[in-house]
Amino acid sequence: MLFVITVTITNAQENVNDLLTAGVEDAQRFTADYIAPASEGVAFGINNGWFNNAKAPKRFGFEISIVGNASLIKDEKKSFEMNVADYENIRFPDNSPTKTVATALGHNDPDITVIATYDDPIFGAQEVEITLPTGIGSENINLIPTAFLQASFSPFKGTQLKGRFFPKVDTDDVKVGFYGFGIQQEFTSWLPADKVFPVAISGLIAYTHLDGSYDFTDGEYVEGENQKIDTEVNTMLFELIVGTKLKIINFYGGLGYITGTSTTDLLGTYRVTDGVLFSEEIIDPFSVEQDISGIRATVGANLKLGFFGINADYTVAEFDSASLGLNFSF
Repeated sequence: MLFVITVTITNAQENVNDLLTAGVEDAQRFTADYIAPASEGVAFGINNGWFNNAKAPKRFGFEISIVGNASLIKDEKKSFEMNVADYENIRFPDNSPTKTVATALGHNDPDITVIATYDDPIFGAQEVEITLPTGIGSENINLIPTAFLQASFSPFKGTQLKGRFFPKVDTDDVKVGFYGFGIQQEFTSWLPADKVFPVAISGLIAYTHLDGSYDFTDGEYVEGENQKIDTEVNTMLFELIVGTKLKIINFYGGLGYITGTSTTDLLGTYRVTDGVLFSEEIIDPFSVEQDISGIRATVGANLKLGFFGINADYTVAEFDSASLGLNFSF
């Protein structure tokens, strides 16, 4: 389920607030590189399973689907090159200019530490050693699963209105949920002889929204109140779908394009302190916004037995994925 992977990702971000010791700009820069692959993976994952056929059902037809899919995490999404030249107050203990460090989808093994410098008004420049956050790779997780309920209705010939929903789950300190809606139109239904045309051709436009939040526990060097991460993902999917028009089993394929944004806000009050005399308060430190886009290609098959159907497909994209759907038509 989606909330399980989100819990793991957000727990991996606990050390991010300690990086505020080095200043807001340095913490923001690291966070942007650290969470980018996770945001991208979730965005591609929640756009799978929008269609299971190119042919539209009969007018006033209704379908309910239970869809599950898994996006595979490629090795290049598990790490990034951290260049200390891009940071003002962070260096590696051995003074290396760069190191390969984990993203939220990877794992630092062994742990990687950095030296953060801050200016104490009494004692001058001070240094603390901070362990960089690791990712879900520490749990040997190599995929991002999603699951949701989807429904479609055909008010007109060849037209399907679609909606999907994953209820907001509140578990411990984590809240996450998403929803989406779209429209699929079979273009071949407009042809005079559409019943004898051997294939169906459709177009799909769909919007998906995800929001989640995670309440931090206090970091080692940064105290405060109401510390949390808010994440919001908004995407649009544009897809061209082609498929057969047989009675029992059909094959389909699609070529699509995903575009959207991911916004992550670090909220709350943070006090950078040496535990004795120095304390600096930071409120709502930063927001990281990232653009998400990419082409995807899907192939699949749909088996229909009366009102029950099952479909499976595979999508090639930035995050390859496999989907399975159980469909009930009325």
